[in-house]
Amino acid sequence: MQINISGHHVDLTPAIRDYCLTKLDKLSRHNDLITNAQVILSVDKLIQKAEARVHVNGNKDIFADSESEDMYAAIDSLTDKLDRQLLKHKEKLRSHR
Repeated sequence: MQINISGHHVDLTPAIRDYCLTKLDKLSRHNDLITNAQVILSVDKLIQKAEARVHVNGNKDIFADSESEDMYAAIDSLTDKLDRQLLKHKEKLRSHR
């Protein structure tokens, strides 16, 4: 899985980058259909935002975003949302076969 992380109005420290990569690697354990992921981390005044678009085989894109006062909490919430959406997508694929 290819992961691209970018930041808007945020300095991407190695700690934030590593944290984001480890969280997104957990998604690939549940679903091996993920080809790539685009993650955008941004700050708007006091609100930390994390957005991600995950491309899954079958020409499907899954999008999730999260806001929090802490960037690490926003990344946690983002990966939880993506995990739920990927599990739902995987169940749909199983039920149609």
